[in-house]
Amino acid sequence: MRILHTSDWHLGRQFHGVSLDEDHDAVLAQVEVAIADHGPDVLIIAGDIFDRATPPQTALRRFNDFVRRVGAGGQTAIVLIAGNHDSAAQVGMMGVLADADRSLVRGPLDAEERPLILSDEHGPVAISALPFSFEFAARACYGKEDICCPADVLREQVASARRHLPDGARWIVVAHAFVEGASTSDGERPLTRAVGGIETVPSSVFDGAHYVALGHLHRPQAAGADHIRYAGSPLAFGFDEEGHRKSMTLVDLAADGSVTTTDIAFEPLRRIRTLRGRLAELLAAPEASDDLISVVLTDETPQIDPMKRIRRLYPNAVQLAYERNGVPGEERLREGRAALERPQEVIADFVNFARGRKIDEGERALVEARLGDLIVVEDDT
Repeated sequence: MRILHTSDWHLGRQFHGVSLDEDHDAVLAQVEVAIADHGPDVLIIAGDIFDRATPPQTALRRFNDFVRRVGAGGQTAIVLIAGNHDSAAQVGMMGVLADADRSLVRGPLDAEERPLILSDEHGPVAISALPFSFEFAARACYGKEDICCPADVLREQVASARRHLPDGARWIVVAHAFVEGASTSDGERPLTRAVGGIETVPSSVFDGAHYVALGHLHRPQAAGADHIRYAGSPLAFGFDEEGHRKSMTLVDLAADGSVTTTDIAFEPLRRIRTLRGRLAELLAAPEASDDLISVVLTDETPQIDPMKRIRRLYPNAVQLAYERNGVPGEERLREGRAALERPQEVIADFVNFARGRKIDEGERALVEARLGDLIVVEDDT
C-alpha cells in the first residue's frame, strides 16, 4: 500500500504580515501533482490544516476546493486529523458528509477510536487517526482524572485504537504530537497548557504500529525509529527555517509491515532569506526579488529610511536589524515568546525586581496554583 504523508499546512497563515495565499496555492498544486504521479492509495494530513481555530474564509475555501479535486479522482482515500492550531469541532464537521469507506476525518476526541480499513493485495490495512487534544478534554472523554500530559492523552487514544484493530491487519497511526528526540522550529506552539508541563511523548507509545504519520514539528525527520516520521510543513514559517528543505513523504507499506520512505521536495514560490551587509551594497543588487527577506545591516551608523529604500528591490522585506545591536529582532522576538511560555518565571523576575529579593518556595507554589486555576477557567470557557 502506498501512502502520501503531509502535515502542518497552516492555511491562512501570514509571514510577518505578508499573505501566504499564493505560496499555499503553489504547494497544494504540488501535492496534487504528487498524487497524480505516484498514485497513493491514501493521502494523510496529520493536523494543523489551518493556522488558527477561526481561519479566514479564503483558507476554508482553499482547503475545500483541494479536497473536492482530490476526491473527484476517486482513487485516493483521505485521512486527516485536527492539530493544536485547528478547531476540533470545525474539522470534525468536515467528515459529516464524507464517504466513510474512503475517508477518515477526526476532530474531537472519541473514546472509541475506530480505524479506516483499506485493503491491498496483501490484506487489510487499518489506519487510526488520533486528533490532538488538551489534557482537560481527554479527562472528560475517557473519564480519567490522572491524565495530566500529552503522553497520557496519546496512551489512551492508542489503547482505544488497538481495541478496534482487525486480526492480522497492518497498522498505521496518524497523530499530532512532539515525540522525544525530535528537532523543533520557532513557529510551533506548545502542546500543553499545564504550567511547567512536559509536552514530549516517548516513541514507545506507538509500539505495534507499522508506520506513524506525525504532525506538529515543521522539520521532516524520523523520531525514535525510522517508521515514526514527521513530514514537516510545506512552507517555512520563520527565519530559523532558512535553507531547510521542505517535503512530503511517500511511504510504501510492504506485506510484512516494513516501510520504505521517499521524500518528495516542495519547491516554494518564494524563499526565506537573510541579507547581511551595508545598505549601499544591498541597494546595488543586480535585480529585485519577491523572496521573504530579513535584513541585517552592518553599517556602523544608522541609515536614513533603510526599510523603504530596501523594499524598492525587495518588496517583501519584513524585518530589519543592525548587526552592531548584538541581538537581531528575530532573536528578541523568540526570547519574548519563550518568556510568555514560562509565566511563572516572568512573575518571579518581576517580584525580585520590585522588592529586591527572590520569591520563596511557598510563594512559588502559590503562583503555580493560581496559574493552574487560570488555565482550567480558560479551558472551561
